[in-house]
This record gives sequence, structure tokens and C-alpha cells, in this order.
Amino acid sequence: MTFEYSDSRVLRIPDPAERENLATFVGRAVRMDPAAVVRLRRRGDRYVSAWVATGFEALAVRTVLADLGVDDVTVGGDVLLSGLTGPGAGGPIDLGFAMDSAWRAALPPTTGFAHVEDVPARTLVELAERGAQLAEEHGSSHGPPASLLDQTVLTVTGNDEHVEVPMRVVFALTAMDFIPHSGDRPAPQKCWPVNDLGADPVRGFGALVRRWF
Repeated sequence: MTFEYSDSRVLRIPDPAERENLATFVGRAVRMDPAAVVRLRRRGDRYVSAWVATGFEALAVRTVLADLGVDDVTVGGDVLLSGLTGPGAGGPIDLGFAMDSAWRAALPPTTGFAHVEDVPARTLVELAERGAQLAEEHGSSHGPPASLLDQTVLTVTGNDEHVEVPMRVVFALTAMDFIPHSGDRPAPQKCWPVNDLGADPVRGFGALVRRWF
């Protein structure tokens, strides 16, 4: 049996570097959850943002230079990853069946974020290492205890704003490889920007949103 897919559910990413960027991001999501879905949404006339759930009550996003045939669609992560990395990856990517009903979170606004402060990546790496140790000591087959995940491990202040960062956000950053893993020491000058309600998905960089509406 042959299925005909709508031409509107097609993603085009002409730049190989942009395709690799998105493939890396989607690959991390599929590694965490083989059944992961990816929500693709147009961002202006030239960009597409890809959203995934991290499993830590936070959304991760990466924005690339691309063209999407529809404004907003949710697709299987494995299907998208295959299209990004398989034979003929340089051409249009058929996204297959829409899986919009599988997406269960509202997306944050695309504007209105205020930069609070930059956090050194080294600080986040050290917090992740300590969290991993505690999770190993006190965790179970179901993962780290909720008390550890909900614990505030970093408080960021600046520009009259006050943001509390729980351990689950640090774990999500590590799971998506947004910060180095244990043993990979970041450059001393590398920082991670913290915004008031989340993170603006700037092209070429990953962002994590803890609270959304």
C-alpha cells in the first residue's frame, strides 16, 4: 500500500550545517525517548523552531534557517531524524503523518523575554555533577526523587528580576547537551543566559523553557 503525504508537510533545509545542527538536536531528544515527537513551528519568514519535551517539565528548542510547508506541525522524532540523516537528506524532508494530538504542552510567547543575567557554564557543570551524585545515592529505578528535582540550586538576579533555577532544569540542560557533561570542562568565559520566563530561541543555539503559558 502506498500513502500519499501532503506536500505541505515538507521541511526544506538547504544548508548542510543547519541540517546537522537540527539532526544533533533531534538525535538527543530521540536518545532520551525513542517515541519523542518534535513540534515544528515557523519563526518569521526564514526560520523554523523545533520544540521537544525533555522529561524534566521543561521544553527544549532549537531554531534553524529552513522552510516549512505549514505554520505549525508535530511529527515523529524518529521520522524527522531519518529524513535529516538518511539518503537524500539534502532534499525536501517528507515529515509523514502529523502527530499534533501527541503534543501536550503550550508553547511560550516568541517575544517579551527579558535578559536577567549570564551564568558561567562551569557553574552549571558543577551543579550537574553534584546532582548526578545525589541522584545515584538517593534515586530509584524510577529516576531521581522529586525532592531533588524540585530543589532550587541556583538563584539568578539582575535587572530587578529574580529567577530560581531547580535541579530539573540543570538535568534537562545536560540531557540535551546544552552544557558539557562530566569530564568536559567548559571555557572559563562561556556563559549561559538566563531570562525571566524562559529563553528566546535564537538561531544556532539551544534554549530551555521552564515555565510557559
